[in-house]
Amino acid sequence: MISHEPHAEGFAEDVDQVVSQETPRMPMRAEAPLDVEAQKRPRVALMGEFSAGKSTLSNLLLGNSALPVNVTATQLPPVWISKGAQAPYTVSVEGEEQAINLEELEKVSVHGTSHIRIFHDAPRLADFDLIDMPGISDPNMAADVWQRMIHHADIVIWCSHATQAWRQSEAAVWGTMPKELYERSILLLTRMDKILSERDQGRVIKRVESETKGLFRKVMPASLIKALTAGEGSQAWAESGATDLVSEVNGLVHEVVTGKRREPNAVSGAASVNHDAVDTPKARPARIVMPTRVRPRPLES
Repeated sequence: MISHEPHAEGFAEDVDQVVSQETPRMPMRAEAPLDVEAQKRPRVALMGEFSAGKSTLSNLLLGNSALPVNVTATQLPPVWISKGAQAPYTVSVEGEEQAINLEELEKVSVHGTSHIRIFHDAPRLADFDLIDMPGISDPNMAADVWQRMIHHADIVIWCSHATQAWRQSEAAVWGTMPKELYERSILLLTRMDKILSERDQGRVIKRVESETKGLFRKVMPASLIKALTAGEGSQAWAESGATDLVSEVNGLVHEVVTGKRREPNAVSGAASVNHDAVDTPKARPARIVMPTRVRPRPLES
């Protein structure tokens, strides 16, 4: 199933509310340590506001949806997806596991659930785990729902709708992220096909690059629906920006594993230097003045 998230005009910006749907919980053992192979795999977190394209991006990276047809990650706590065939389970904020039926994910209580672990046989999951975060502007999600998971991430792909790229609420939340993530993160401008003129597209990219200088490794445009419709390896896939995106993600994964930049990719031709990993950038985000209701709590690095 391909989840096409509708564009919502005027995203809700109250991130301090939470919906509590209490369900019976059966205490289980604390979350077991990751196996050796899992410890080697970097974790790529998908973040951004509601309806920015995270579910579509997840489908693109995995080849298909890891969730049932009637469920999207926007309705859930963070969903941690790993390669394998194990049974899914939830992990409470206390570290207790509870078995869950994938067809009953809508019963998972956002309140008190740290994340959901599911397993999927997508080829790219051999190289990295995927953590699909809920939308930061969803009024039904408290900020701590994603804040308590961000320390697991090695890489972040932040999705921002191109027609409203890099909103004030996005800048405020990203400013609370651990600074060591900046150099290992991508700002993905989704739905670039909604901006019809190449000149206007260029203006958006230039503005966002200026406003986010030092906050991301790279700003990249993409038309995710176009990529999914075309299929990997096609000309339309490359034109959508998917080829460059996948190459950049592969490079970041390689960098996390080895501590060094990857050599230039033969497909994309992207310039890259093979040297020791870059230190955390010194640049800090500009101070954003926001209403108290939408200012998330700062995170410790």
